[in-house]
Amino acid sequence: MNALEIVAGVFLLIACLLIIISTMMQNPKQGGLGSSFGSTESYFGKNSGRTMDAVLARLTKVGGIVFFVLTILAGIISVYVG
Repeated sequence: MNALEIVAGVFLLIACLLIIISTMMQNPKQGGLGSSFGSTESYFGKNSGRTMDAVLARLTKVGGIVFFVLTILAGIISVYVG
């Protein structure tokens, strides 16, 4: 195992932790029984791109893409460099 594989593995571990933490911090999307009685439209519903849940959802998507790219990169490094 060379240094490049170790660096890719460390970044892969960081991406994994980013995905786990951002997923665990999100509120559930299901409203339960309370959401079936009436509209829940509010200021936060209209500006959903600026809420903390939207930021965490975007962070989870970015973390997933980084994880995918790093996994392929680590595989290529181990085959061609190692």
